[in-house]
Amino acid sequence: MKATARILTVALAVLMVCVTFAAASEAPISVGIIQLVQHPALDAACEGFLAALEDNGYVDGEKITVDFQNGQGDQSNLATISDRFVSKNVDLVLAIATPAALAIAGKTTDIPVLATAITDFVEARLVISNEAPGTNVSGTTDMASIQDQISLIKTLVPDAKKVGVLYNSGEVNSVVQVEEAKRCLEALGLEFVEMTVTSSNEVQQATESIVRQVDCLYLPTDNVLASAIPIIYGVTVDSKTPVICGEDNMVKSGGLATIGINYYNLGYQTGLMAVRLFEDETLDISTMPVESQTDFDYCINATVAAEIGVEIPAELMPFAFEME
Repeated sequence: MKATARILTVALAVLMVCVTFAAASEAPISVGIIQLVQHPALDAACEGFLAALEDNGYVDGEKITVDFQNGQGDQSNLATISDRFVSKNVDLVLAIATPAALAIAGKTTDIPVLATAITDFVEARLVISNEAPGTNVSGTTDMASIQDQISLIKTLVPDAKKVGVLYNSGEVNSVVQVEEAKRCLEALGLEFVEMTVTSSNEVQQATESIVRQVDCLYLPTDNVLASAIPIIYGVTVDSKTPVICGEDNMVKSGGLATIGINYYNLGYQTGLMAVRLFEDETLDISTMPVESQTDFDYCINATVAAEIGVEIPAELMPFAFEME
């Protein structure tokens, strides 16, 4: 009897170890999300990312746990959030926008970081090359066809001769886009007036100043300007200044038009990259090429067009909408 009891005790102990090991092996994957600031484009990217995970069976609270943190546009907040994720040793970080990606990449070289809403990963020094990142960072770029966006000026504002370019000089993404925009403007024989801001507090004054000097305004996918679009709309609708934007959420909030990417789809694409990392233990993020979208959408704000007196060509009317 004693021998039998000992055997049962040992068997029970082995069973408990196996159960404990199995439970540990099934522990949810921890995902930290660090977002620069709340605005529609970045919010859409986050929603798309989570939707891709859920569509592939990775539901928050079940197979994964998600820790979402908003940096509120503050560098010190981004640093604190990054320290939080590193101390928790999360399994993966999603970084939304370049400053957020730079913050977490500066804190860890071990935790895989997928970034989205990044215009140029190489210029931001997040990767060595888009084809072979060579770091713990990869993701999706939001670089759209700036040439096509600038061409919209000729389509919608054919009499424009001078174009204002407004952006935040502190954002690498914005600087890259603006340099390309200036080349495109010069190629079309259009003059440009360049003006920069460093925070949303400067946007109204800068907009009021630049609209007095130009026939049209171009805004890149700039996080400061995206957050301040209602302010820009208030100024430009009074001055009757057409605003060509870098992405559709800016148009939906008061810009005139764009041809650009869909940030929800971009986030979804990033989520699919995360799924591949979760399901292939041999996959190294340092070898995952940075991905981009190839399908771009027109977006025309018919409400703004009517308010500022711009006629929408018939071929673009299918892409027009009334602003709520």
